[in-house]
Amino acid sequence: MATRKKVLLKVIILGESGVGKTSLMNQYVNRKFSNQYKATIGADFLTKEVQVDDRIVTMQIWDTAGQERFQSLGVAFYRGADCCVLVFDVTAPNTFKSLDSWRDEFLVQAAPQDPENFPFVVLGNKVDLEPRAISTKRAQQWCQSKNNIPYFETSAKEALNVEQAFQSIARNALSQQNHTVDLYSELPEPISLTKTAPRNNGDSCAC
Repeated sequence: MATRKKVLLKVIILGESGVGKTSLMNQYVNRKFSNQYKATIGADFLTKEVQVDDRIVTMQIWDTAGQERFQSLGVAFYRGADCCVLVFDVTAPNTFKSLDSWRDEFLVQAAPQDPENFPFVVLGNKVDLEPRAISTKRAQQWCQSKNNIPYFETSAKEALNVEQAFQSIARNALSQQNHTVDLYSELPEPISLTKTAPRNNGDSCAC
């Protein structure tokens, strides 16, 4: 049986500042949670090797800054993404309302080949907190209106649904990559520039 190449999946996490993007990533990769809030400057990423069905894949999870002044960094980080995770805080209505603009901005900046079917996953985070402002039904309706985006309610603090959400993210990212990987398998063999034919120094023989 032929060994399969290791697959690297690039996942981008987007959302307003303070919704718990960094906490979700740390809870999933390191199984740690910190109450001390520190805004992400620019972008950061962690990697984790996971099994998706019968395949071992490496997830490269990019955590981007939610502040306006860092959004111009988007293009470099969004390009080549296999899945985009949109996060909002269920206790903060403004973070839910901004999902549209985050989604639209990602599609403009990342410019995927098939924007209509590009995989997104939405996480309603901080379900351990009260009072809740955004109902499950309202969030699900928004996701359904956007081509049935998978929706998970999570708590980074209590590790609620975090593992399940990222399993879905990995599966969606892998299905996206499977659509594009075939394009590269049809490329011709690269031409080696190091192996040059020995020079003849112009001594050609007109035999």
